[in-house]
Amino acid sequence: MQTNFLSQQFNAGSLAENSTACPANATICDGTSCVLLEENSNKTLSVVLSTILTVMLAMVMFSMGCNVELKSFLGHLRRPWGIFVGFLCQFGIMPLTAFWLSLAFNILPIQAVVVLIIGCCPGGTASNVIAYWVDGDMDLSISMTTCSTLLAMGMMPLCLLIYTKMWTDSSAIVLPYDNIGISLVALVVPVSFGMFVNHKWPSKAKIILKVGSILGAVLIVIIAVVGGILYKGSWVISPKLWIIGTIFPAAGYSLGFFLARIAGLSWHRCRTVSLETGMQNTQLCSTIIQLSFTPEQLELMFTFPLLYSIFQMIFALLILGGYRLYRRHHVKTKTDVEKTAQKEDSKSSAIINGGFVSDEMK
Repeated sequence: MQTNFLSQQFNAGSLAENSTACPANATICDGTSCVLLEENSNKTLSVVLSTILTVMLAMVMFSMGCNVELKSFLGHLRRPWGIFVGFLCQFGIMPLTAFWLSLAFNILPIQAVVVLIIGCCPGGTASNVIAYWVDGDMDLSISMTTCSTLLAMGMMPLCLLIYTKMWTDSSAIVLPYDNIGISLVALVVPVSFGMFVNHKWPSKAKIILKVGSILGAVLIVIIAVVGGILYKGSWVISPKLWIIGTIFPAAGYSLGFFLARIAGLSWHRCRTVSLETGMQNTQLCSTIIQLSFTPEQLELMFTFPLLYSIFQMIFALLILGGYRLYRRHHVKTKTDVEKTAQKEDSKSSAIINGGFVSDEMK
């Protein structure tokens, strides 16, 4: 693997001296701050957690599929304006934002590369769960996640070729196409079963959807803490990366929303595009950097995907909370509309019945 672009950024000898302060099995060190390899017990825990998370994710995507109507889903594919807008956001806005943030903060080349990898990744499945809770267009959300994961096989190499050439040779970055393919299958198969259930047994699909949406919220929390369970030690991250990790997801959500609105999409589709834009597949990014870089290089950028994952979830929850507050105070729910209609009907009939109105209708 080509690593000459880092030769001017740090002294390999000093790294070797610092690494002696860490245990011999440490993979990432900075003085006494290290991330350690998994012990045997930790490996067992990793396998168990991975299995549980995989099963839970399949169940969540199955339940999300229960909210997708085949006719509407195919309609998005036949008239893919919403998908096209999402495509521009995912592989246009996000890589460009990553590029400009890297330049603006003048970070190290290896750090700029990992920021760009995050920007070039497809959307994550957590966006489907949040989109459900903000009353987004689930048909569009699922189709965008599926298409971005599929198109990532071609768009990620292209975007990395365009944006990383000033820092490194893009051929030095290893893209795990098998992982992308597995992510695609793990998304499409359970969603397809959910769509089938929704088509055959719509009443049962609603129950599955409610259970799955709660399970999805639990899954998001579990994924957020798994990193701390699987690794011992601590890590040091550049203050500039902290700032970028905060700005980047917020910029993705905001720019995705505004571009969707400029493109003429409805409000609920704008919320969907916003979430699909800002919420990246950070697990895929972590896999790419671990395959592509040495432990000495990982020291400078290993935790950025974790940092981005934390802040993308924080902002997503803020969006969810803000929407729920807005809906509670400014938007009439379906139940409210039905009650209003019942009152109007009762008052109309009261005129005919001598002005009597039941207490239940007041």
